[in-house]
Amino acid sequence: MSKSQPLETNPTLSDPASVHRALAERFNAHDLEGLLALYDAEATLVPTPGAVVAGHAGLREALTGFLALRPRETFVETVSVLLVGGLALTRSRWGLTGTNPTNGAAIQIEHRGVEVMRRQADGSWRFLVDDPFGGDR
Repeated sequence: MSKSQPLETNPTLSDPASVHRALAERFNAHDLEGLLALYDAEATLVPTPGAVVAGHAGLREALTGFLALRPRETFVETVSVLLVGGLALTRSRWGLTGTNPTNGAAIQIEHRGVEVMRRQADGSWRFLVDDPFGGDR
């Protein structure tokens, strides 16, 4: 696992699109702590359509589930960003190549996400609401 820079010293998280890029990089590095650092303290995540988790423990469990796919070649493309004060409504297209943890078969997934990010006191951005499947509907 690679170590991530704290958000307050990471100039690459200065806009919402950079958070998308960091998300892909940290998935490819299998960096759970780095992924968690991309989420606001009050964040909510939709790990599967219809399921919602919030709080550090819920996020950790959900992200661990994604990492069980042993993601590689992960990408997150920013489709749109709407800035309103300290919030950003974003849409993304993302995908990864991985391995099914049950049977070892190769998998390739691609979805469209909808996210709300919040600007932090230090000027960096973090996910407040992350629905990786929200744009599929």
